[in-house]
Amino acid sequence: MEISLTLNARPINVSVEPAMLLVELLREQLSLTGTHVGCDTSQCGACLVHFNGESVKSCTMLAVSADGGSVMTVEGLAGAGQAKVHPMQQAFHENHGLQCGFCTPGMLMSAVDLVGRNPDPSETQVRDWLEGNLCRCTGYHNIVKSVIAGAAAMRDAK
Repeated sequence: MEISLTLNARPINVSVEPAMLLVELLREQLSLTGTHVGCDTSQCGACLVHFNGESVKSCTMLAVSADGGSVMTVEGLAGAGQAKVHPMQQAFHENHGLQCGFCTPGMLMSAVDLVGRNPDPSETQVRDWLEGNLCRCTGYHNIVKSVIAGAAAMRDAK
């Protein structure tokens, strides 16, 4: 099937198999490997992308479902012609919100979605929001600290 979508703010047309998952399209066909496959059971959140402005687990969405929609991956987070990194990415770097980095793309996408809905989240709200994202390295403290710092940086950038 031929589908059309906006990917990281650029329109594309691509052929997909009817049963292809969005994560497979992104990683295998389009070489956008920032979206990770961590569990194959929709529980870890490493595959989070934004679809029509909301975070979704791309391992649970068929690529054909993205037809006519807008997908943003971690590669498109900073935006074309913008800074090298998004303020949330910078906050993760500055606050040691990553260790091995495997969960980081999903954490970033989830965090940006949260801040888009709630520009000044509390620690409890951040922890609740990130419940569907698993990290096996950091213990979450620095991730939460990073999201709060990223939220402040995003507010300042407006």
